[in-house]
Amino acid sequence: MTLALLLLVGLFILLMLAGVPIGVAMGLTGFLVIAMEGMGVMALPTNIWTGIAKYPLLALPMFVLAGMVFERAGVAARLVGFAQLLVGNRTGALAIVAVLLCMILGGVSGSGAADAAAVAAVMVPPMLKQGYPAPYVASLTAAGGATDVLIPPSIPFIVYAVLVPGVSVPALFLAGVVPGILSGLALIVPAVWLARRGGFGLPEPRSARPPLTAGRLWRAFLDAIWGLAAPVVILGGLRSGAFTPTEAAVVAVFYGLFVGAVVYRSFGWRDLYDVLRDSAEISAVVLLIIALAAIYAHAGSAAGIFDALAQMLIGLTDNEVVMLLAITLMLMIAGTALDAISTYLIFLPILLPIAALFHWDLTWFGVIITMNVAIGAFTPPTAVNLMVTCRIAGCSMESTMVWVWWFLLAMTAVMLAVTFVPEIALAFPRWMGDL
Repeated sequence: MTLALLLLVGLFILLMLAGVPIGVAMGLTGFLVIAMEGMGVMALPTNIWTGIAKYPLLALPMFVLAGMVFERAGVAARLVGFAQLLVGNRTGALAIVAVLLCMILGGVSGSGAADAAAVAAVMVPPMLKQGYPAPYVASLTAAGGATDVLIPPSIPFIVYAVLVPGVSVPALFLAGVVPGILSGLALIVPAVWLARRGGFGLPEPRSARPPLTAGRLWRAFLDAIWGLAAPVVILGGLRSGAFTPTEAAVVAVFYGLFVGAVVYRSFGWRDLYDVLRDSAEISAVVLLIIALAAIYAHAGSAAGIFDALAQMLIGLTDNEVVMLLAITLMLMIAGTALDAISTYLIFLPILLPIAALFHWDLTWFGVIITMNVAIGAFTPPTAVNLMVTCRIAGCSMESTMVWVWWFLLAMTAVMLAVTFVPEIALAFPRWMGDL
């Protein structure tokens, strides 16, 4: 047992530090533990298959494809134009627009890194032109993209529902709405404050901007209405029972194709090939990680390692507040090195017995775990979202350190509020009858 524990945890960490891809690290470590404990190596192909042969996971590649279709169709650029008119000509206006755009696109794709990339591609040029520092822009768009995994549809929520029996995808989606919106609004506060303090993103002279008229605002709204309607179509269909979460992903894809090819006429056959190829690559990587992690999970469960780790954590304290803070700290640290799905696969077998002991609501628990890994997505040293936005903004990750901590504190404050006031997440799904 002790040797198996050291091998499962120690070897995995060593492989990660050595730069081995996380899926390979989990699969190889799990295989060695199973072989060493004599638990049946021949059953591994079945474990791999059952790890991904789950109906809700069909939504994963579809939502990835939907997000890429909307990005390529030019929806983001039209949303920016409308949001700029709404926000007005004030200090930090483009920073507010960037966060709002992240939140709106979060209602389409479900992938934080994809959302951050799409927003950065649209917002970096105008923000740099207005004098925003490149590291600031990279930090803001990376943090804004993190709200995407909270605002439904959310790929991590779908995976969580697959892994945790008794938790429904619609309930998770609804539970993420208020925390996701609050997280976005919280990011706007330091974004504007930093812009005012640094003296960048200043308002343009009135002579340089055409006057805002009702007609101009109406035309911008009509131009952006197809993008604004996407989350309404997806969530409205889910809520009305018109389609399941998996079917909603397919609806989102065809809606995006219709908007790009028929309405905006900005999406051609070449674009279709590109988005199919790129989304297939992203989805294949994610599903491969899930499949290989099934070996890791089987090894830890069959050898009794996860139960032992859970009991060890429970033995440290019986105080619920201390336990929540300990779990939060552990997940925030893990989130800097792992993506959301990997975090679920590694830590859920340990954390679910603790949740059962304290009688925590598993829907709320899924939201706070996801908020933790969302924060990790833009927290160095790994920070997947930040890697993407730094590449687009043309700056190093080290240069973002002075900015990213402000957004980290803002989103952490919301996460702690949701952690200790569960009704922030649960009131909406309870009101809608999903809990």
